[in-house]
Formats: sequence, C-alpha cells, structure tokens
Amino acid sequence: MSTLRVAKLLEALKKQRLVRFNSKFENNNVMGYVQAIGTQFFLVAIVSDRIWFDGFECFRITDVRNLKPDPYAQFIETALKKRRQRIPNRPRIDLVSIEKLLATINREFPLVTIYRERTDPDICQIGRIVSIDHGNVHLLEIRPGAIWRETPNTYRLRDITRVSFGADYENALHIVGGKRKS
Repeated sequence: MSTLRVAKLLEALKKQRLVRFNSKFENNNVMGYVQAIGTQFFLVAIVSDRIWFDGFECFRITDVRNLKPDPYAQFIETALKKRRQRIPNRPRIDLVSIEKLLATINREFPLVTIYRERTDPDICQIGRIVSIDHGNVHLLEIRPGAIWRETPNTYRLRDITRVSFGADYENALHIVGGKRKS
C-alpha cells in the first residue's frame, strides 16, 4: 500500500478537505469528504454531481488513483452551505476488516451495496446481509423494482472492491420495498 496515498487520505481527513479521486476500476471522479481510514478501506461522505450529500462509500485504499483536493471546492462548499447541507456525521461502522465493515453497515443501515469490480465490473448487488462466514457474504438482494429475491446469493469477500450505503437510491428501494422478507 502506498504510504503517499495514505498520507494524502490522512491529510484530507484531518483538514476535512473536499477531495476528488477515481479508482483503478473506473475513470469517473468521486467527490467527497474522507471520514475514516482503516487498514484496507476508507470511508467517504459522498457529494453527488448535483452537489448534495448522497450517502457513504468505502473504497479499498489500494484502488485509489489521483487523490487531490477538489479544484472547485470553494464553489461546491458554498452551494452545500446555501442548501443547508452539512457534512454528515460519521456512521458507526468498523473498518478493521471487510467482515466487520459489512456487519456494522448491515446493523446501521437498511441496505448495503457491494461492488466486485474486478470480477463483475458493470454490476452491483444491493440488499441485506443474511450472514458472513468462511470468506463469503450471503446477501438477500432487492431488485431495481424494489422486489426482494426469495433466497440469498453468496459472494466471496475477497472479491469486494467497494461498498456503499445510505444513498438516495438505496433509501428509495427501502422505502418502496420495505424490510426484507424472512
């Protein structure tokens, strides 16, 4: 893991600096505030392209590319302030391991989104975690029409490259789909 990358993340966290970066899996810029740094993953409060806070994402530190202060930070922060948008409180999630990360997100939020960009770059899975065991996560998924699947699917933890939660889309799925069916 690059010590320069970690140093930049630590500086952004310490100074509550709006940053922009991309991952090795996609060229789209991510914009937000670093809220915590673990051994493998770090947590970002996401600012959408529409300049609203839109949930949280955890990225693997090794996947981060081109991390820098956002060049339009003054404009974006002024717009957020005028919209009465404040940096959200850091959610109580544990970044010690992918298992703890997923378990604490599942406890604090109604839905979690996992990305496996190395094995399936164009797809994400959204749902509730049923269990985590033997290097796997068992996810009961909710489909785009807010319809719950009948049985959980299993994914290898080592394949997970990114996790998101608390965003508008996930919240809309939860509002319409309700709690997962047992």
